[in-house]
Amino acid sequence: MLRGTFLTALIVWSVALGVRADEISICYNYACASSAEVQLRGATLSRIYMPLAWIDSAEEERQAISVAIGLFQTVVGQQTPTFRDRGRNFPDEGVDGRMDCLDHAHNTSAYLRLMEERGWLQFHRVLEPVKRAPLIFNEHWSARIAEKESGEEFVVDSWFFDNGHPAAIFTLEEWMKGAEP
Repeated sequence: MLRGTFLTALIVWSVALGVRADEISICYNYACASSAEVQLRGATLSRIYMPLAWIDSAEEERQAISVAIGLFQTVVGQQTPTFRDRGRNFPDEGVDGRMDCLDHAHNTSAYLRLMEERGWLQFHRVLEPVKRAPLIFNEHWSARIAEKESGEEFVVDSWFFDNGHPAAIFTLEEWMKGAEP
């Protein structure tokens, strides 16, 4: 137990010391009508990295990605009005900081790219966002990843939940058929 605690502390300390500040461009207020540059620094990035630190499989990594996306949203919400965002579209209609699926797909993709660039993703690679349109007027966008070994694609969809909640992850096939949490 002591060894595990020591290793965790050592990793957090190492990551924090070696982490440069990153700037991410995020958007909000529906269809990316507003944008902001957000600064992510050492200790914050270390906290976001922790769910990804001890994973052994692609499935565990997807669970950790889900949690990390919620952590990114919480941190970004401390620097922007996106902390006001509520799940889906109608609960926050007209509020500064609201986000539709386009905003979520853009921001979640930016967080995923940062994770990929930093080498935090062992089992997945980041793809371009994807759109589903089961009805002509019911278009929905999401961030997308693919498992490196199998090539299976997944969506990372944070639109369904209030700011800071872990994202929903579905296989692309399930999501295209209208899957929701």
